[in-house]
Amino acid sequence: MKFEMSQKPLTIFSFSSLTDIVLLLLIFFLLTSQFVVQTGVKVKLPSAKNMEQSVPTKLVVSITEEGKVFLGSKSVDVASLPAELEGLKQQSDENNLIIRADKSVQIDLVIKVIDAARSVGIDKFTIETEKETF
Repeated sequence: MKFEMSQKPLTIFSFSSLTDIVLLLLIFFLLTSQFVVQTGVKVKLPSAKNMEQSVPTKLVVSITEEGKVFLGSKSVDVASLPAELEGLKQQSDENNLIIRADKSVQIDLVIKVIDAARSVGIDKFTIETEKETF
Protein backbone atom coordinates (compact mmCIF):
# COMPACT_ATOMS: atom_id res chain seq x y z
CA MET A 1 0.00 0.00 0.00
CA LYS A 2 1.47 3.28 -1.08
CA PHE A 3 0.34 6.63 0.40
CA GLU A 4 0.61 9.76 -1.60
CA MET A 5 2.43 12.59 0.15
CA SER A 6 2.39 16.08 -1.25
CA GLN A 7 4.15 19.22 -0.19
CA LYS A 8 1.51 21.50 -1.73
CA PRO A 9 0.00 24.18 0.54
CA LEU A 10 -3.61 23.86 1.50
CA THR A 11 -5.54 26.28 -0.71
CA ILE A 12 -8.97 25.96 0.85
CA PHE A 13 -9.51 27.34 4.35
CA SER A 14 -12.82 27.01 6.11
CA PHE A 15 -13.93 29.99 8.19
CA SER A 16 -16.93 28.23 9.65
CA SER A 17 -15.14 27.03 12.77
CA LEU A 18 -13.59 30.45 13.30
CA THR A 19 -16.97 32.20 13.15
CA ASP A 20 -18.39 29.66 15.61
CA ILE A 21 -15.67 30.51 18.10
CA VAL A 22 -16.17 34.25 17.65
CA LEU A 23 -19.92 33.91 18.15
CA LEU A 24 -19.44 31.85 21.30
CA LEU A 25 -17.00 34.43 22.70
CA LEU A 26 -19.43 37.24 21.89
CA ILE A 27 -22.27 35.46 23.68
CA PHE A 28 -20.01 34.72 26.66
CA PHE A 29 -18.97 38.35 27.09
CA LEU A 30 -22.51 39.63 26.66
CA LEU A 31 -23.81 37.30 29.34
CA THR A 32 -21.03 37.96 31.84
CA SER A 33 -20.84 41.73 31.52
CA GLN A 34 -22.77 43.90 33.93
CA PHE A 35 -25.10 46.51 32.57
CA VAL A 36 -24.80 49.25 35.22
CA VAL A 37 -25.52 52.92 34.72
CA GLN A 38 -22.39 54.91 35.51
CA THR A 39 -22.63 58.64 36.05
CA GLY A 40 -19.09 59.50 35.02
CA VAL A 41 -18.05 60.62 38.52
CA LYS A 42 -15.18 58.54 39.91
CA VAL A 43 -16.07 57.27 43.37
CA LYS A 44 -14.44 54.52 45.43
CA LEU A 45 -17.50 52.73 46.73
CA PRO A 46 -17.46 50.89 50.06
CA SER A 47 -17.49 47.12 49.80
CA ALA A 48 -20.13 44.74 51.13
CA LYS A 49 -20.44 40.96 51.17
CA ASN A 50 -24.10 40.93 50.15
CA MET A 51 -24.52 43.34 47.29
CA GLU A 52 -27.84 43.79 45.50
CA GLN A 53 -28.07 45.06 41.96
CA SER A 54 -29.56 48.55 41.94
CA VAL A 55 -32.37 49.46 39.59
CA PRO A 56 -31.26 52.06 37.01
CA THR A 57 -32.76 55.46 37.81
CA LYS A 58 -32.21 59.11 36.94
CA LEU A 59 -32.04 60.05 40.62
CA VAL A 60 -28.36 59.33 41.34
CA VAL A 61 -26.36 61.47 43.74
CA SER A 62 -22.59 60.96 43.83
CA ILE A 63 -20.37 62.30 46.61
CA THR A 64 -16.64 62.40 45.86
CA GLU A 65 -13.72 62.07 48.25
CA GLU A 66 -13.33 65.87 48.30
CA GLY A 67 -16.96 66.29 49.40
CA LYS A 68 -18.31 67.51 46.05
CA VAL A 69 -21.92 66.53 45.35
CA PHE A 70 -23.06 65.55 41.85
CA LEU A 71 -26.62 64.96 40.70
CA GLY A 72 -26.08 62.64 37.75
CA SER A 73 -22.98 64.21 36.20
CA LYS A 74 -23.93 67.81 37.14
CA SER A 75 -22.14 69.41 40.07
CA VAL A 76 -24.49 70.89 42.68
CA ASP A 77 -24.09 72.20 46.20
CA VAL A 78 -26.06 70.76 49.10
CA ALA A 79 -28.14 73.94 49.50
CA SER A 80 -29.52 73.77 45.93
CA LEU A 81 -29.89 69.97 45.92
CA PRO A 82 -33.59 69.93 46.98
CA ALA A 83 -34.62 72.16 44.05
CA GLU A 84 -32.63 70.05 41.57
CA LEU A 85 -34.09 66.82 42.97
CA GLU A 86 -37.60 68.25 42.79
CA GLY A 87 -37.16 69.02 39.09
CA LEU A 88 -35.83 65.54 38.29
CA LYS A 89 -38.50 63.88 40.39
CA GLN A 90 -41.28 65.65 38.50
CA GLN A 91 -39.76 64.65 35.14
CA SER A 92 -39.32 60.97 35.91
CA ASP A 93 -41.91 60.19 38.65
CA GLU A 94 -39.34 58.00 40.43
CA ASN A 95 -39.18 57.74 44.20
CA ASN A 96 -35.85 55.95 44.74
CA LEU A 97 -32.60 57.86 45.21
CA ILE A 98 -29.30 56.05 44.65
CA ILE A 99 -26.45 57.48 46.73
CA ARG A 100 -22.95 56.74 45.43
CA ALA A 101 -20.75 58.04 48.27
CA ASP A 102 -16.99 57.55 48.38
CA LYS A 103 -15.95 55.32 51.25
CA SER A 104 -13.95 58.14 52.87
CA VAL A 105 -16.85 60.66 52.92
CA GLN A 106 -18.06 61.88 56.30
CA ILE A 107 -21.47 60.48 57.25
CA ASP A 108 -22.91 63.95 57.96
CA LEU A 109 -22.67 64.84 54.25
CA VAL A 110 -24.62 61.68 53.36
CA ILE A 111 -27.24 62.63 55.99
CA LYS A 112 -27.55 66.12 54.45
CA VAL A 113 -28.20 64.53 51.03
CA ILE A 114 -30.86 62.23 52.56
CA ASP A 115 -32.50 65.21 54.33
CA ALA A 116 -32.54 67.16 51.05
CA ALA A 117 -34.23 64.21 49.34
CA ARG A 118 -36.78 63.76 52.12
CA SER A 119 -37.70 67.45 51.90
CA VAL A 120 -38.94 66.90 48.32
CA GLY A 121 -40.82 63.68 49.09
CA ILE A 122 -38.26 61.00 48.20
CA ASP A 123 -38.47 58.32 50.88
CA LYS A 124 -36.54 55.38 49.37
CA PHE A 125 -32.76 55.38 49.39
CA THR A 126 -30.16 52.94 48.07
CA ILE A 127 -26.54 53.30 49.10
CA GLU A 128 -24.53 51.77 46.28
CA THR A 129 -21.66 49.44 47.21
CA GLU A 130 -19.16 47.18 45.47
CA LYS A 131 -18.98 43.44 45.94
CA GLU A 132 -16.29 42.60 48.45
CA THR A 133 -13.34 40.78 46.89
CA PHE A 134 -11.12 38.36 48.69
